[in-house]
Amino acid sequence: MSKKLTTRSENYSKWYNELVVMADLAENSSVRGCMVIKPYGYAIWEKIQQELDSKFKETGHYNAYFPLFVPKSLFEAEEKNAEGFAKECAVVTHYRLKNDEENPGKLVVDQDSKLEEELIVRPTSEAIIWRTYKNWIQSYRDLPILLNQWANVVRWEMRTRLFLRTAEFLWQEGHTAHATKKEALEETKLIIDLYANFVENFMGIAVLSGLKSDSEKFAGAEETYCIESLMQDGKALQAGTSHFLGQNFAKAFDVKFADKDGKLDHVWATSWGVSTRLMGALIMSHGDDNGLVLPPKLAPYQVVIIPIFKSESELSDISDYVNPLIDEIRKNGITVKYDNRLNHKPGFKFNEHEVKGVPIRIAVGPRDLKEKSLEIFRRDKMQKKVLKFSDAMSEISFLIDDIQNELLNASKKHMDDNTSTAKSYDEFKEMIETGGFVLAHWDGTVETENKIKQDTKATIRCIPFDKKNPGKCIVTGKSSECQVFFAKSY
Repeated sequence: MSKKLTTRSENYSKWYNELVVMADLAENSSVRGCMVIKPYGYAIWEKIQQELDSKFKETGHYNAYFPLFVPKSLFEAEEKNAEGFAKECAVVTHYRLKNDEENPGKLVVDQDSKLEEELIVRPTSEAIIWRTYKNWIQSYRDLPILLNQWANVVRWEMRTRLFLRTAEFLWQEGHTAHATKKEALEETKLIIDLYANFVENFMGIAVLSGLKSDSEKFAGAEETYCIESLMQDGKALQAGTSHFLGQNFAKAFDVKFADKDGKLDHVWATSWGVSTRLMGALIMSHGDDNGLVLPPKLAPYQVVIIPIFKSESELSDISDYVNPLIDEIRKNGITVKYDNRLNHKPGFKFNEHEVKGVPIRIAVGPRDLKEKSLEIFRRDKMQKKVLKFSDAMSEISFLIDDIQNELLNASKKHMDDNTSTAKSYDEFKEMIETGGFVLAHWDGTVETENKIKQDTKATIRCIPFDKKNPGKCIVTGKSSECQVFFAKSY
């Protein structure tokens, strides 16, 4: 922990890359564009996973697992989906290697092992799942199907960054089948609201909810709902999406059901997902120049206790002193780590847990034993104070809630302070260059959307669900249903 972290103002991108490594979250692997998620980083992902999994099950969803490989013919069945992901696909063409006769010890592809049909390494699972649903669905009695899977996917990105954009990443993907359009639309909205609630109240990150434009929606969807968050550098990050697929995939795979009257109709569908990109959102929303800042609900351990000692005898006395507090913390459902390592000094430990964003740090030395006190430190505000040992548990309980709330309040304030409204195209371009969300009227055409993107590198992040406040497009002057949110993005 001797290396000093680059400050955000100095170089935001470098700050992010350094922090991911210094906080022991992840590192690049020997496979270009792929990452190793380290135990501390994976512990945070597990917290995300556990909370979302619980929410999915509370709303009637079940987990399943589908194959990593998708036959190319299945992948091609829904044309828009196949076209949308074609450039990112990894393709398996052979199934065996053999020794290279000219270079002993080297392996080459066995040309006799060529597959009859090439396999796509899933970039998303709609194709394989809807081919399976064809076998499962005959009647309205078989509906709805409300499935989710936790999996890895591969999208062959050329420009990668840990957590934000990698060739392989972890995610969850929900795939549901319904008897009516109304049910499918309700499911799509249910999930985007679930995501918004989770990201705000569990991760402490403010979000906008709305619709994607046609050019930004998921390939193969009729509508894509999204949540967007604003990072500290003024760029937007898509934090989650929920797609109304209509009957597109059911028609592509001929998935029909008999309704109560015996009439055949194609099934209505949704899909939805969030990924390890949320880890990037977490870092960039809350991190500071001292390292990671974790909301208590996501921290692998919410409290760390560091003994300050010069001898093993002092360590033994401190351990006896804090053990009742450790037991009480755990009884209150709060996670705690007692860092009594002998091979590192207290200063090293302070810095390490600060960089890792542990919400609460407690330091205890020989003097505290005499005075029946301890020092408590809250990571989000970098504030510490000395209090009576008997007051420790009530202070910890208060801080757990207060830090969680304060992080969300700070995120909301950041979004509010960095959201502006443009009345002209010149004003719009100035605002986009400054950063943040910019509300502006748009005429709804792809041509205007592309011009704005070409001129400013800004994209439509979301269209509000409640399309009020009609006006005139800032570019063409044509009529506009409502103002939409633009920003530069990751």
